[in-house]
Amino acid sequence: MMAQGYLTISRPGPLSTLQDAGRYGVRRLGVTQGGPADLHAWAWANWLLGNPWGGTALEITLGGLELKAGQDCRLALAGPDMQATLDGKPLAPWRAFTLKAGQVLSLGMCRQGVRAYLAVAGGFIAEPVLGSRACVVRDGLGGHKGDGSKLAAGDRLAFVPNETAIPARRLPDDALPDYGEMPRLALIPGAQFRFFDDASLLNAFGQPWRVDNRSDRMGIRLQGPPLHCSIASMISEGINLGAVQVPPDGQPIVLLNDRQTIGGYPRLGTLTPLACSRLAQCRPGQPLWLYSTATDAAQREYRQFRARFE
Repeated sequence: MMAQGYLTISRPGPLSTLQDAGRYGVRRLGVTQGGPADLHAWAWANWLLGNPWGGTALEITLGGLELKAGQDCRLALAGPDMQATLDGKPLAPWRAFTLKAGQVLSLGMCRQGVRAYLAVAGGFIAEPVLGSRACVVRDGLGGHKGDGSKLAAGDRLAFVPNETAIPARRLPDDALPDYGEMPRLALIPGAQFRFFDDASLLNAFGQPWRVDNRSDRMGIRLQGPPLHCSIASMISEGINLGAVQVPPDGQPIVLLNDRQTIGGYPRLGTLTPLACSRLAQCRPGQPLWLYSTATDAAQREYRQFRARFE
């Protein structure tokens, strides 16, 4: 058995959890998928180290994390600038670096965006629960302890020290997002789309929305003109990632990784996976636009994205 290395957490930040690609094949049991809220940043963090798709990385919400290396390791940080430092020296995001035994990595609070991803060469080690290490705090599943716990001071993250580091990689320029830019999010119209009145559809796509402060990994509420649907009640149906439910108050809720598995509100449609990733980096008050896209266009975009990691 190979010796394990450890990163010891001295300061966990508001919410830091381990996330692999997500938990699939168990939704019929009422278990949601989990996984990285920002698939884009998570995937590139793993890519920087040569990790295969599905590598377990640390999702850091808002910042405030501090950890110390017990053994030398290769790490990569992707996502918004959280004023990271390595032994007090500034460290830019979107790159891999070496953390030597005894050195300290500290993250401040992000100025833009919400979630950063810290990957280690080979991926962090944790016991899978229902086939995945993805941490879902609400369900008490996955994560570094297997019980859905977020990181706490004194916790240790295990990894297998990797002595054969890949050559340094640099992200393609078109992969670097601008978190200060107003997002335009692609939405595939859903089954109840035609039951929204004309004024609501004009408002949905004809003016910006704002992110409500009642937002988390389960879902993000949008603020704007109320949307009206002629369906007063409906039988609950399965809910997928990015589903845009519209409750009676008319304010849409975009459901994310830790969502419930069924819902009974009419849906305007579904955001694409990459639109969900960009939304997950939007702070409360952030304005954004929705636009309609076709299913085949959304599938083509996602296939092109995944092809970059194969």
